[in-house]
Amino acid sequence: MPTTIKEVRALGWDEPDVVLFSGDAYVDHPSFGAAVIGRLLQREGLKVAIVPQPNWQDDLRDFKKMGKPRLFFAITAGCMDSMVNHYTANRRKRSNDAYTPGDRAGARPDYATIVYSNIIRKFYPDVPLIIGGIEASLRRTTHYDYWSDQLKPSILVDSQADMLFYGMGEKSLLQFVDQTRNGKQLEELRDIPQTAFLIPKDQAVPLHPLWKEHELFGFEACKAEKINYARNFKIIEEESNLMEPDTRLIQLHGDHKVVINPAWPPLSTDEADRFSDLPFTRLPHPKYNGKGTIPAYEMIRHSINIHRGCFGGCGFCTISAHQGKFIASRSEESVMREVDQVVKMPDFKGYISDLGGPSANMYKMEGIHHAMCQDCIRPSCIFPSICKNLNTDHRPMTRLYNKVAAAVGVKKAFIGSGIRYDIAFHKVKDEQINKGNLEYMDQVIGKHVSGRLKVAPEHTADQVLTIMRKPSFSQFAELKRFFDKTNEKYGLKQQLIPYFISSHPGSNVEAMADLAAKTKELNFKLEQVQDFTPTPMTLATVIYYSGYHPYTLEKVYTAKTAEQKQAQRKFFFWYKNENRRELIAELRKIGRPDLEKILFNK
Repeated sequence: MPTTIKEVRALGWDEPDVVLFSGDAYVDHPSFGAAVIGRLLQREGLKVAIVPQPNWQDDLRDFKKMGKPRLFFAITAGCMDSMVNHYTANRRKRSNDAYTPGDRAGARPDYATIVYSNIIRKFYPDVPLIIGGIEASLRRTTHYDYWSDQLKPSILVDSQADMLFYGMGEKSLLQFVDQTRNGKQLEELRDIPQTAFLIPKDQAVPLHPLWKEHELFGFEACKAEKINYARNFKIIEEESNLMEPDTRLIQLHGDHKVVINPAWPPLSTDEADRFSDLPFTRLPHPKYNGKGTIPAYEMIRHSINIHRGCFGGCGFCTISAHQGKFIASRSEESVMREVDQVVKMPDFKGYISDLGGPSANMYKMEGIHHAMCQDCIRPSCIFPSICKNLNTDHRPMTRLYNKVAAAVGVKKAFIGSGIRYDIAFHKVKDEQINKGNLEYMDQVIGKHVSGRLKVAPEHTADQVLTIMRKPSFSQFAELKRFFDKTNEKYGLKQQLIPYFISSHPGSNVEAMADLAAKTKELNFKLEQVQDFTPTPMTLATVIYYSGYHPYTLEKVYTAKTAEQKQAQRKFFFWYKNENRRELIAELRKIGRPDLEKILFNK
């Protein structure tokens, strides 16, 4: 896609149909959302120009250089929420940005979607303006913003955008384009699934014959009583986790109301293929030549995404809120076409860096009886127990891995995405599936690990894992035994690298001491660790802000001060001499001499 007016003119265009603004550098790769949307619109015959990382601090020429598009402006903050991109869990400014050439920080503003939208609205008040991507999607309703430490209204209020496209927005965008081309005005486009819009509170929304309506507690009501914010979340999450949502959510914001239309049903395999088989170059735009590498691109340049969605429902994760709970898998043929494209890349040396998805081992998994899934409102298909209706057969993945590994030009295909070992070790009545699942794990460890297998037990204490919606830590111990045995079988010296989170809602000093003791007993000195960062639209963030669990309305403790967080974090590094005295004092304070003995051999 052209990024300058000179490139536009070289294509012979008088004007673009669509101008897309992105907070990321422009990389024409299927892992970059702006590229996917641009290529999708191109396939519809539209002339699409993109302005990546426009300068918002000078005379704002970047926002005017493409002129007025024939149809609309589209804005995304990029592949990450701009605030997560900019700040650590301690609210410290990051010194790098993986989505910018040279890993350079400062190429996008805080709250990029709002900043970009306000500038466009100022210059082109009459041109339709739509927003989408992670930042807009997860801020579509009243949300807690950790970085300002306040409850904020729907991003539609502050951005002044006409419409918001939430989640993976391809189908909604295609319908929007089709109706726009047919001459419909914005105020007529109120029935597109997976979109949201703002209207005066007294204005009636046209009734939809197949949709119900539910009014959430309003923005002001949530600010007045935090428990109202918690109550809202349960409704929002249950609606977003339905296979066939049918309820329009409405929320008052002062003199206006936000209307959120229900999402589409999960994509079919044909649809997933259609949105994956776009003509990407898989390269950054040539304008970045000589300006340094783009780290996020370097990490995924030779990777292949085989499905979208995640039914894990982890309490701290936004994947299901954005991509959906149900898995949309590509066909083997579509995946193999992309393998062929990767092999033909000039810099490809034979190694596919990842063949996965949000969770590596959910490909082709779905309900055995679809009718049961249609009525289900569980936020997770695998917590507190794995649903008996879930097909957990890993053999389709094993077959796909073998096909990819056998492709001409491929020396090895790694699995870099996280593996849900609780699914792989789950026993069902069909012994062939059980056998196939263990063969899958054997093959992954034996053939598809680049020296380190990364998994995410996240914690060891049951009261924390329950809030996280993660399995018992005993299952990680089972994985370690299997991993060590498989390493020995193949004569390998690979490492198992677990991820853990401190200061998560429900976690306290005693829970972290338990984590330190249990991981020491398994001979781990932890390195992949982080403090909990509240991000919009997660269960854990709602608990952090409100103090209530949305499903029980019981109060939950969360570490909030820097001192409370540091007290927990130090237990990750119990083996450092500088932490020893303080940790012993903490263990004696909470009356746990048993843990002191385990950690410090006393």
